[in-house]
Amino acid sequence: SLWQVERLRQAIEELYYFEFVVDDLPLRGFVGYMEESGFLPHTHKIGLWTHLDFYLEWNGDRIIYANVSVRNVKPTSLDDVQGVLPITYTYSVHWSETSAERQGERRGSHNGDDSFFPHTLEIHWLSIINSMVLVFLLVGFVVVILMRVLKNDLARYNLDEEVSSSSSGDDFDQGDNGWKIIHTDVFRFPPCRSLLCAVLGVGSQFLALGTGIIVMALLGMFNVHRHGAINSAAILLYALTCCISGYVSSNFYRQIGGERWVWNILLTTSLFSAPFFLTWSVVNSVHWANGSTQALPVTTILLLLTVWLLVGFPLTVIGGIFGKNRANPFDAPCRTKNIAREIPPQPWYKSTVVHMTIGGFLPFSAISVELYYIFATVWGREQYTLYGILFFVFAILLSVGACISIALTYFQLSGEDYRWWWRSILSAGSTGLFIFLYSVFYYSRRSNMSGTVQTVEFFGYSLLTGYVFFLMLGTISFFASLKFIRYIYVNLKMD
Repeated sequence: SLWQVERLRQAIEELYYFEFVVDDLPLRGFVGYMEESGFLPHTHKIGLWTHLDFYLEWNGDRIIYANVSVRNVKPTSLDDVQGVLPITYTYSVHWSETSAERQGERRGSHNGDDSFFPHTLEIHWLSIINSMVLVFLLVGFVVVILMRVLKNDLARYNLDEEVSSSSSGDDFDQGDNGWKIIHTDVFRFPPCRSLLCAVLGVGSQFLALGTGIIVMALLGMFNVHRHGAINSAAILLYALTCCISGYVSSNFYRQIGGERWVWNILLTTSLFSAPFFLTWSVVNSVHWANGSTQALPVTTILLLLTVWLLVGFPLTVIGGIFGKNRANPFDAPCRTKNIAREIPPQPWYKSTVVHMTIGGFLPFSAISVELYYIFATVWGREQYTLYGILFFVFAILLSVGACISIALTYFQLSGEDYRWWWRSILSAGSTGLFIFLYSVFYYSRRSNMSGTVQTVEFFGYSLLTGYVFFLMLGTISFFASLKFIRYIYVNLKMD
């Protein structure tokens, strides 16, 4: 019946497996087959193994080796089933004699150990490699095209500068267009400077924190727990890295002429901690109200608050003091005029929404496959072990975010729009919004979660996850754009 087919589909998606015992030898295999690949177009195939091949090796009156395989078997598809699906289970047994005298002595035998379980995540190797190839092609395409266009722009501008050297600078500006004409405005400091610096500081902290956690996981020093999401080790690492956010935020704030550095440090230390504690308080209160064992006791709550007050906040202040004292003047290759230039009307495809859509979708497409396994580990039954792949995916994510930000910033400046500061943060930072939208898709289509407790916990921490990615990718996007802009204007001949 359709109800039974749906139950089978759910079991296969949750990686249910069977276990047989043959002469005290365990045989394990998955109930069915699942293939998850791509984002656009997205494919999700489910199949049921209805035939099993048993391979048994014997010596005398004992079975020495036993294995079950579906290598040469085609699964019965459970996609698009409309009515009753008749299923007949069959099996075949292949016997062979061996010279091994004890069970498990045969070379390559894994009977009785847990080697079966880590292999459950290896099925996504091909999808990850496919994503890496596509991303490398995308980054190469953006870099090559952008460098060629930029080289032509520099050659044209410098040639025009030599030809019109006898003209005044203002007359030259009137006949010019593109990104060169806004050289007196491109380094004009943005509004809400303190907030921008706080975003950069906390984003730098999470970049260091994320890299550190992945490296620790590679060394076997950090494990992702099911529903673990928040644990004492992660909170302690966050508190210890608060000095990074204070240093980066205060240092850059002083560079761009900020004077209220105390307010900047307070804003920096509360930019993530305040939303985190608010979300966590709501989730924990719901757990308490429903009598869930996930609710933390009052003593643990006080301990975590003490760690932040005695470690996290003081380190933020110390980092801010060092950053303020070590700040150098802002390195701008062009002087900024007192009166801002009027920005011409921009076409729709250069709007903030379009840039956020493009700048968020491309980095998200690079990690969409890996996101499924991370969500399945945190909110499901899987155990994540392939941290090497996670490290490469993380590096690719940052690379794509930086490259797409540079490309979008160039197109924005070409339209004589010099308001790139916040736009560069929003462009790649919008990847966090796509991650939250994916979490909605995962909750409705890939999980069996329901009820107030699970819903509040899932979406509360999913919001925080999207927010963290916004801060990280917004930071890498901003600094990549800043370095690019300094590069093109340094190489431009100007009076």
